[in-house]
Amino acid sequence: MSDLVLPAERAMAEPGELGRFGEHGGRFVPESLVPACSRLEEGFREAWSDPSFHRDLERLLTVYAGRPTALTPAWRLSAELGITVLLKREDLAHTGSHKINNVLGQALLARRMGKTRLLAETGAGQHGVATATAGALLGLGVTVYMGEKDIERQALNVFRMKMLGAEVVPVSSGSRTLKDATSEAMRAWVTCVDEAHYCLGSVMGPHPYPWMVREFQRVIGDEARRQSAAELSTGIPDYVVACVGGGSNAAGTFAGFADTGARLIGVEAAGGAAVASGRTGVLHGFRSYLLQDENGQVSEAHSIAPGLDYPGVGPEHAYLNDIGRARYVTVSDDEVVPAVHRLARTEGILPALESAHAIAWVIRAAESGELPPFSTVLVTLSGRGDKDVATLMEDPALTEDPAVTEDPALKEEQ
Repeated sequence: MSDLVLPAERAMAEPGELGRFGEHGGRFVPESLVPACSRLEEGFREAWSDPSFHRDLERLLTVYAGRPTALTPAWRLSAELGITVLLKREDLAHTGSHKINNVLGQALLARRMGKTRLLAETGAGQHGVATATAGALLGLGVTVYMGEKDIERQALNVFRMKMLGAEVVPVSSGSRTLKDATSEAMRAWVTCVDEAHYCLGSVMGPHPYPWMVREFQRVIGDEARRQSAAELSTGIPDYVVACVGGGSNAAGTFAGFADTGARLIGVEAAGGAAVASGRTGVLHGFRSYLLQDENGQVSEAHSIAPGLDYPGVGPEHAYLNDIGRARYVTVSDDEVVPAVHRLARTEGILPALESAHAIAWVIRAAESGELPPFSTVLVTLSGRGDKDVATLMEDPALTEDPAVTEDPALKEEQ
């Protein structure tokens, strides 16, 4: 295996001047939002250096969010693939995904800064649910912007948000997905910066969001590193794998292993592969790799997983790719649903479609020999698949699979 070890100052450290990770990142916002971003950076720096803030956040993560989440050996899948697969179980966190880690941090920060409302964007709905949850817990109003297409395919999460007291605003512009929801949320923030905090859900947006969200999600990687040390004789897995849309679960996971010899693998949706297929551009206040047409216009992304249906990637992921510290690969929709089925049947775990991208790559890489036999692979399961049942029920394979169709004997009796 590679003995690659990069110093902390090169990978997953604080961004440079003006919030840059190499040439990526920065703060490209209307003049009216510059003071708000500056105040947010100042507020985060103060809070992050305050032991009492850390104590409050760690207590909520423990007694409310259910941390630490388990590191689960995937015994049967490992035996089938000839490797050792460990699953970092963010699906077991309260609300069903890693999103709660970041949202609790931002909600505490917003209250500390005197804000009374939270604004959020959401695609898969998990960030919206987490924001609504934190708002209910801390007594903050919540407005969530969500594309109409995502509202249709994530009806369960929309209902959960409303049950928790959040207002859900449908977005009908553009592709009616995450990109457009983000645009609307940022536009709304301009009108109410004094009272509202924009609770951005991933490692994107203007500085300090990519850095701040990564730090709130770092708990995933820090826990996984301690757990790996207890689980593996080598202490560190050979590969650390996570799905990447904007990239918050991957950034949080990678942060725990960036200074080790573990190979970091980010798995993008083939229809939203900004690292693999994008070019440098500016979107939603930050510079990174974006899907663009020949005229430089941002192209629409497509993925069966709404949380990966985004045409860009967080700037730190672009930087990790540039310096060779992380490798980014793609998985097609056709590979994702079989990966959901396989993990469900071998381990009794139904992963979110987003997380299933990481599982699909591990399966493909192990079966093709890209992953050497006996490799140790840590995979972050960013969320659970309850939210995707409606989409999965549309898969023809389910109606043809003898494991889930009617018993012929019962049918004959009828």
